[in-house]
Amino acid sequence: MHFLDQAKIFIKSGDGGPGAVSFRREKYVEYGGPDGGNGGKGGDLIFEAVAGLNTLIDFRYTQHFKAKRGTPGAGRDRTGAGGPDLVIQVPIGTQILDDDEDRSLLADLTKEGERLVFLRGGDGGRGNASYKTSTNRAPRQHGPGWPGEEMWVWLRLKLLADAGLVGLPNAGKSTFINAVSNAQAKVGAYAFTTLRPQLGVVSHKGHEFVVADIPGLIEGAAEGAGVGDRFLGHIERCRVLLHLVDANDTDVATSYRIVRDELEAYGADLVDKPVIVALNKVDTLDEELIDALSAELAAESGHPVMAMSGASGAGIDVVLDKLLEAVGLPEPGADEDDAPGEPGAWSPL
Repeated sequence: MHFLDQAKIFIKSGDGGPGAVSFRREKYVEYGGPDGGNGGKGGDLIFEAVAGLNTLIDFRYTQHFKAKRGTPGAGRDRTGAGGPDLVIQVPIGTQILDDDEDRSLLADLTKEGERLVFLRGGDGGRGNASYKTSTNRAPRQHGPGWPGEEMWVWLRLKLLADAGLVGLPNAGKSTFINAVSNAQAKVGAYAFTTLRPQLGVVSHKGHEFVVADIPGLIEGAAEGAGVGDRFLGHIERCRVLLHLVDANDTDVATSYRIVRDELEAYGADLVDKPVIVALNKVDTLDEELIDALSAELAAESGHPVMAMSGASGAGIDVVLDKLLEAVGLPEPGADEDDAPGEPGAWSPL
């Protein structure tokens, strides 16, 4: 399925139904009077966050959404039926923004099943029965029904993941996510193999967490170089970033600094997130060179560096242990039900 993380749509709630003009005419009943009922309320326009969706591609082909209007009122003081609500299902993590220059945030749907009545349907018009007064015994006026609300909005998807992968193109991010999860990211011996974000569910030592892989960043990404920085929004919600550096780069410290500078230029406090630094593709290097490169990278980043290889699997378990700890899951081997230093629960065994 093609990935799309932005879409512009037109939305409109239902108009209210018109009120009725009617008079009671019944045999043997004098002074029947007006009995026109009110119109029904228009349908609301509702956004709902649902599981199982991870793209906005459906909104490329359907861009206009209009709720049904209310049913007109009828004689015998019958109120018209309300129009059915229109529910628009979007992926979890979808933001709704106004169609202005600043694109101000209007709503953020981050939980499964979250529903938001975004546009309220118009109220139904009054029937002529409601206009009856002591001086106006036979009113013939009625309300046409209130119009619904309408507007253009932008939908922007920010994927929900526990950990995000960052690095230069060909740092081995796709190979890593394929090795540790059920993802099937494209891998190739050329830059920008990954052109769209990829999610993978990692199962490690009895726990599961979600990892997001985004296209690689190059120098000047904030100004639009390469694929730019538009996909960085998908790691804004991540609890921790795993920064992969290719051990075969000419200068690993410079490779690290280029990505960090682009994260800082993007903003959204990405540089303030916890980060795990890993030296990738070490399966072809000797121990002495690995130690030298790790020391150089640690001096630049200020973080301990773990050596690993997504291709061979070396060091991956240690990296996953660190990710488990960073995303707030219990440490590997710890008993979730027992507090440290306290005896376990009673058991007959």
